[in-house]
Amino acid sequence: MRSRFVVPVVLAILLALLQFQLWTGRGSVPETSALERKLAVQKEANAKAQAANERLASEVKDLQEGMEMVEERARQELGMVKPNEVLVQIAK
Repeated sequence: MRSRFVVPVVLAILLALLQFQLWTGRGSVPETSALERKLAVQKEANAKAQAANERLASEVKDLQEGMEMVEERARQELGMVKPNEVLVQIAK
């Protein structure tokens, strides 16, 4: 009679230990959810960085291939003009 009582008690204790591990231990449900959220944020940051890298690579390619881009940059950022040109700026 006693052995019939011990087996279910041992199994119940093992089940309780496994449940405790599932909800509080390493690799638990809350920890996994937090890591998934961090992963989503990191993927978004990576996508933004990839887009910026592609834009910069395109700009570098344009600068290497022709002088038009260099001239445009000099005019826009440095306010340079060619000889005998007049620079007109419109203030908004």
